[in-house]
Amino acid sequence: MATTRHLTATQTTPVLTRRELFRAVAVVVATIVFSCEASAAELSAATLQPVHPVLIRNEHGPLTRVVLDVAEGIEVRVTSFDFKLDGTDDLGDLESLSLFSTGGKEEFSSVTPIGDAIKPDKELTFRNERVLNSGKNVFWLSCRLKPTAKLAHRVAATCRSIETTAGKLTPRDASPGVRHRIGVALRKHQDDGVHTYRIPALATSAKGTLLCVYDMRRRMGRDLQEDIDIGLSRSTDGGHSWEPVRVIMDMGEFGGLPQEQNGCSDPGLIVDRQTGEIFCFAVWMNGKPGKHQWNDDGSEPGFEIGKSAQFLMVRSKDDGLTWSKPENLTRKLKQDAWWLLAPSPQQGINLPDGTLVMPVEGRTGRDALATFATIMISRDHGTTWTVGKPAFSGGNECQAARLGDGSIMLNMRNDHERFRAVFVTKDLGQTWQPHATNRNTLIEPNCNGSLLRVDYEAASEKKHVLLFANPHTQQGRTHHTIQVSFDDGRTWPKSHHLLLDEGRGAGYPSLTRVDDRHVGIVYEGSQSHLVFEKFSLDELLKR
Repeated sequence: MATTRHLTATQTTPVLTRRELFRAVAVVVATIVFSCEASAAELSAATLQPVHPVLIRNEHGPLTRVVLDVAEGIEVRVTSFDFKLDGTDDLGDLESLSLFSTGGKEEFSSVTPIGDAIKPDKELTFRNERVLNSGKNVFWLSCRLKPTAKLAHRVAATCRSIETTAGKLTPRDASPGVRHRIGVALRKHQDDGVHTYRIPALATSAKGTLLCVYDMRRRMGRDLQEDIDIGLSRSTDGGHSWEPVRVIMDMGEFGGLPQEQNGCSDPGLIVDRQTGEIFCFAVWMNGKPGKHQWNDDGSEPGFEIGKSAQFLMVRSKDDGLTWSKPENLTRKLKQDAWWLLAPSPQQGINLPDGTLVMPVEGRTGRDALATFATIMISRDHGTTWTVGKPAFSGGNECQAARLGDGSIMLNMRNDHERFRAVFVTKDLGQTWQPHATNRNTLIEPNCNGSLLRVDYEAASEKKHVLLFANPHTQQGRTHHTIQVSFDDGRTWPKSHHLLLDEGRGAGYPSLTRVDDRHVGIVYEGSQSHLVFEKFSLDELLKR
């Protein structure tokens, strides 16, 4: 007869020693850690706040880029994004915020919205279930500003968490602390039916009105010869709002030729601070379709209209409200042997004795490096002008500033290498000497730049600095930057470099003193054809 054995609990459940228990726990912990590492490898998130302004008048102002990276073969959906606006100075500046998907492309696009736009709040949640593809999945948080947004304020947004079907993610912030300045989209593509706005020059009138002149390239983005007029934008409130554009130079169908063979371009401005009169200069081409005044025979020696590009001037005696008909100064200013004389598209300066100093540029021959930069002056409030001797051969667009010893510095675009050319004159352009920083200090991608002297008072002592703006790179027109020199341009400390826009634009900055406490700039940035921004002197000088 079979014997039945009864097993007790102690017999069926083995007792683990302390060492065996620790080993078992270690195996479990290692398994959990391995699973977490595998999960992180399968799905990760990172954010980036690019350096550029957000602009009044723009429909969209990209703030934060979110990238979800998904491993191959993983099936996951995103369900919500949580953002905070902690670094925003005033939520009242914002009209709305929106989230967009750009697929695998990192560039901003508003083609694919994720849900509806929402009103601003300290914390924002966008809910919308969406399948994630293998590889990069890019999303952008964007804002729309109110017309009343303050130019002194900044906007910032961070993505705090993302919910997915694989769990909750906390994105890695690749640009902590970045806040977006508020600016104005002064001129945009197709404003008033104009294809492209370019080549701004900014000045402040004797009454404190901001005046910005520029190319209105009506049919396409190309330079002369084309249908281009000179436009003016005017602001009487320090740049917060701007009046409708005024066309102040248009040569129509001169000589029976169509508008596209009567283009005006590259405007420069100077304000006579004693009389209040404002002068605007530009270059005019008649005929020569398909040519350009800076290339080959686009402009020729002599003075004849239709062969040599012409140097025009208009003036205003009522603070920029109305302007005279164009006056042709070519025969008065240009040497017969020169192939071109043109204004530099920048602001001129006033010397303490009332002398007006306007930067100009030109060509002495047909070769690409047969170019020059210099100044022209007027001692009689713009009635007559005298052109100085060329300061530098192989450069062109330039701007002048008075130094502490009374001499004049000319800072020039340099066609030889990717450094600015810098020369100084002590006799109003009759002779020139290279500055210590000539062709070795201020880098450039071969583009117009802006130089401005700013006088101020500190501890009851009168002081001055030089401001310089350009695309701060030798590669392309990106990293639009303002630099400050406290020693008349001998050094430009990195501690006082202010990056405005890291994106690609066309450059061409122009600086002006807005009032006792502020400086303004117009430049061709990544967010609009022409961008206006405003800065306090404290921010520029005390960084």
